[in-house]
Amino acid sequence: MSEPENETSRPDAVEQARTRAEKMFRALPQEIHDLGRLFEDAGHELALVGGPVRDAILGRSSSDLDFTTSARPDDTEAILKRWGGTIWDMGRDFGTLGAQKAGVQVEITTYRSETYDPLSRKPEVSYGDTIDGDLSRRDFTVNAMAVRLPSLEFIDPFGGLEDLAHGLLRTPVRAEQSFSDDPLRMMRAVRFASQLGFEIEDATAAAVTQLAERIDIVSAERVRDELVKLINGAEPRRGLEQMVDLGLAEYVLPELPALRLERDEHHHHKDVYEHTLTVLEQAIDLETDADGPCPRPDFVLRFAALMHDIGKPDTRRFEKGGQVTFRFHEIVGARMTAKRMKQLRFDKDTTKAVTRLVELHLRFHGYADGEWTDSAVRRYVTDAGPVLQHLHRLTRADCTTRNKRKARRLASAYDDLERRIDELAQQEEIDAIRPDLDGRQIMEILDLAPGPVVGEAYKHMLEVRMDEGPLSQEEATERLRAWWRARSVD
Repeated sequence: MSEPENETSRPDAVEQARTRAEKMFRALPQEIHDLGRLFEDAGHELALVGGPVRDAILGRSSSDLDFTTSARPDDTEAILKRWGGTIWDMGRDFGTLGAQKAGVQVEITTYRSETYDPLSRKPEVSYGDTIDGDLSRRDFTVNAMAVRLPSLEFIDPFGGLEDLAHGLLRTPVRAEQSFSDDPLRMMRAVRFASQLGFEIEDATAAAVTQLAERIDIVSAERVRDELVKLINGAEPRRGLEQMVDLGLAEYVLPELPALRLERDEHHHHKDVYEHTLTVLEQAIDLETDADGPCPRPDFVLRFAALMHDIGKPDTRRFEKGGQVTFRFHEIVGARMTAKRMKQLRFDKDTTKAVTRLVELHLRFHGYADGEWTDSAVRRYVTDAGPVLQHLHRLTRADCTTRNKRKARRLASAYDDLERRIDELAQQEEIDAIRPDLDGRQIMEILDLAPGPVVGEAYKHMLEVRMDEGPLSQEEATERLRAWWRARSVD
């Protein structure tokens, strides 16, 4: 297996990383060193563990300070009271307490081991007696390093420093055992490989493929959270490709590998899988800073880019002459997206936003083919609603053609559409379009009681507003009465 480019791949990388980490550990807040001495004086061990240690070796600071200890939760609580911080119960049943003092926040967990019953989604937790035993249950060697406090002794029983130096992701124990104990670690493998730019060690990768279906035993919420972290990472494409290649996506996001359609012999359609991953990358490039409408990382935009064409496999048709069509794939894809996000327990607002983007991602192409009326532009904005800025970016990202002339034409057309939207917004406050008559006025004019007919009238007046723009009170009243007369005749 080739080693990835990495600043720590030089011969002296391990020692350089160790030296860099030692400096960062010595620079820990004084409150942490004091906490270490309190645990030592009470006859207990305390060690910084996991991600903070890994990040320090990589030369990165970490706001998360996770510790492991030989003390049981009650003893930990007593020591934290002497430390003087605010204490909260983060999960006493799992041996975890949290505390904060002078702006320094810590999470402390008793040495433990946990396994999954083959038929259960819940881990069985038991306390351990040694730090090596605790580290052995960690997901990967690069997360199975610790620094004992207050001595700052570096603990690395599984060669995590060496793996970190060579950009390798490997489990502390046999991968089959590790993934069987907690199948979510397979998702974490592709996420960390993507996040850190590491290679998954061959035996570890093989175990993912072998045990991929066991991910079904994990709760949908835990899988969802790991998927969100992957997609919101710096290089989600890499992690998603590994999910597909290792067979994990078949159980987590089966719509993604399904996009690897066989190309027709005349190449009348794009490679949908590659196109989708490219759209994702291009959408990420269009995210904004924190003050913009789509601050990075924007999960709604990214997931919509990933799901926008999932309806194509179910709608592919081979027409006469070898032409391939995917009619209404955006409608089918929106339904599929809603179903998948419901299964993964996404909240309703996120699901609604992503699904709406998938449904609307082709709407613009009618604009590029011919001039839209102001009414059509209003409908575009109204249909997009709160995801209009996301739709702008998804539509632009969806252009992956290698035909530069076509790409320039599409970009120019969308520039023009955005210009018209801005102009209409200034004229009419388009993002809050309402009929010229509200429900109360409709009832007064037509002498109606509240009921479905008022809703019909309101909808008609909204259509009039869309088609013709703002009307005077007199004009709007006449249009309403004309509609009512026609309805009465019918």
